[in-house]
Amino acid sequence: MALTIAGSDSGGGAGLQADLKTFAARGVFGTSVVTAVTAQNTAEVLGVHVVDPGFVDLQIEAVLSDLPVAAVKTGMLASPETVAVVARWAAEGRLLNLVVDPVLVASTGRPLLGEGAVAAYVRLLLPHAAVVTPNMREAAVLTGAAVDDVEDMTRAARRLAETGARVVVVKGGHLAGERAPDVVVADGELRILDGARVPSRNDHGTGCTLSAATAAHLAQGAEPLAALVEAKAFVTAALAGSSTWHLGAGHGPLDHFGWGSGPSTGEETRNDEP
Repeated sequence: MALTIAGSDSGGGAGLQADLKTFAARGVFGTSVVTAVTAQNTAEVLGVHVVDPGFVDLQIEAVLSDLPVAAVKTGMLASPETVAVVARWAAEGRLLNLVVDPVLVASTGRPLLGEGAVAAYVRLLLPHAAVVTPNMREAAVLTGAAVDDVEDMTRAARRLAETGARVVVVKGGHLAGERAPDVVVADGELRILDGARVPSRNDHGTGCTLSAATAAHLAQGAEPLAALVEAKAFVTAALAGSSTWHLGAGHGPLDHFGWGSGPSTGEETRNDEP
């Protein structure tokens, strides 16, 4: 059983909707805590309603007091106060196998959280994470340094690992080229999870899906690095499966359940310094 603490995407492609679909696709029962409600579709976000942090706290209590949650992932936490609420549960050891997807920046580059959120993530939440999964933009915000290439990704991953997070993966989806390498620092060791880029306009929710799949595999007993490898393969297959879909005017969703005909593409693991 896994828990997602995240925002709702009314378009169904990202957020807790993507998380729950991913949990189901990986054979894990999913539970959820809603941090924000968005009005969005494949092309734009029309509005965001932030859930009161006290009610987020109550939702977490409701789930954990009754259900045997074996892994937790966070997505959009919507406010520094909610980050603090989640961090308190993590500090108490209640959020097992915590995967933190630090949703800080929209795909347009617009910041999603106000002042104090970055400090709350770095100081309060990341030290309790089994896995942290920022993309390049989020890694830049968290470290305060530009992240433009694999060398920058490596520096950012090492710096974020200093927070105490066991595994940090800086995702390379925004890199140019035919490859999509992710830089991982796992228990102090550097690895590159490499893979071919899947050409597709339907890439909404890739970050949510990767972190949710990682949490699902952790819930099933996998070690963090192995969970990441499986999660990356799942995202690649989901991208390939939806690559020919035409849903909406913008960036469409992934094929979480293998409905498409796209082939599954595995990834290679390298142990080298970029």
